[in-house]
Amino acid sequence: MNISITFRQMDASAAIKTYAREKVAKLQKFLRQPMTAKVTLSLDKLRHVAETRISSGGAHLEAREKGDDMYASIDRVIDKLERQIRGAKGAAQSKSRRGGATLRGGKRPKPLEGPLPADEQSKPKAKAKAKRAKPKATTKQATAAHKTKKR
Repeated sequence: MNISITFRQMDASAAIKTYAREKVAKLQKFLRQPMTAKVTLSLDKLRHVAETRISSGGAHLEAREKGDDMYASIDRVIDKLERQIRGAKGAAQSKSRRGGATLRGGKRPKPLEGPLPADEQSKPKAKAKAKRAKPKATTKQATAAHKTKKR
């Protein structure tokens, strides 16, 4: 785990630095591989800005937050990153659950092979009755029918 913290347009504070380092380190528990994080804390006019970029394996996450207080900005950035990590993790899990089949031409699951169970073979297949579709009424016919129903 490698966390680098950069201060821009403001004096470096040990308290803010340790606070940011502890918060970002807690995100490691959601990730499978070791992470590399870059945290940039800056002052933009009178707004405190916290930016964080995290790389872990193939996942690259980024968040930025502005606020009146630096601690609050750091908290909101961590919340955003946590939501991103959970979303990416959920997408990966659902993809593995459906067997890797994708909508864009990925691998499809293999069809079932072999004979059908005995109870399914003995059932006769029901024939569906063919229904003849009724022709739709034209707008003139529909308005005439509607007028006669009102009277």
